[in-house]
Amino acid sequence: PRVIADIGSRMVPPAWSYVPTLWQPLWDTLNIATLGTLLALVMAVPVAFMAASNTTPNTYIVRPLALLVIVSSRSINSLIWALLLVAVMGPGVLAGVFAISLRSIGFIAKLLYEAIEEIDTTQVEAIASTGASRTQVMAWGILPQIMPAFAGIAVFRWDINIRESTVLGLVGAGGIGLQLQSSLNILAWPQVTVILLLIIATVLFSEWVSARVRHAII
Repeated sequence: PRVIADIGSRMVPPAWSYVPTLWQPLWDTLNIATLGTLLALVMAVPVAFMAASNTTPNTYIVRPLALLVIVSSRSINSLIWALLLVAVMGPGVLAGVFAISLRSIGFIAKLLYEAIEEIDTTQVEAIASTGASRTQVMAWGILPQIMPAFAGIAVFRWDINIRESTVLGLVGAGGIGLQLQSSLNILAWPQVTVILLLIIATVLFSEWVSARVRHAII
């Protein structure tokens, strides 16, 4: 309690003059989350189709490999991915983008392949019975059924990635977390207060956007 009281007293009043310095790191954080989510969507969609039992090309080789990718992605935290990628690519936003995307592949692909397996097969069979090709069956029988779920998953994951990207800077992956680490290193507690308040405001905003978009979709 004594240490908490001491640090708390040093954190007020917030250093509001530090706010202009944080706009660029905050923009980097939003870009890390958004680009990482988009990259993950591109990679997760084919993995989901390969993992779903009703769309996989091969249930003995391709599906287990796809499931392995999903499990591997979900098993490693984004901070661990960031540590590995910073060691490979060097510190910066690019490592953060790839860390977010590699972490998100498993989450998106798992929810999406479950949605694919739950589709109404009668629609697929009806289109296939007309002599449609596999691509046409996919385009007209499967995709329309999973698009609402896909959109909801994408927005939900983007919301999660906003929160995760705020701390990637602690390991050198860019964004506002890097400013937080710098302020902590020099014990600039009033700056830490401002950064934490800005992170909370950003997360609340992303939560509001995510909720509105999901409500509009559903």
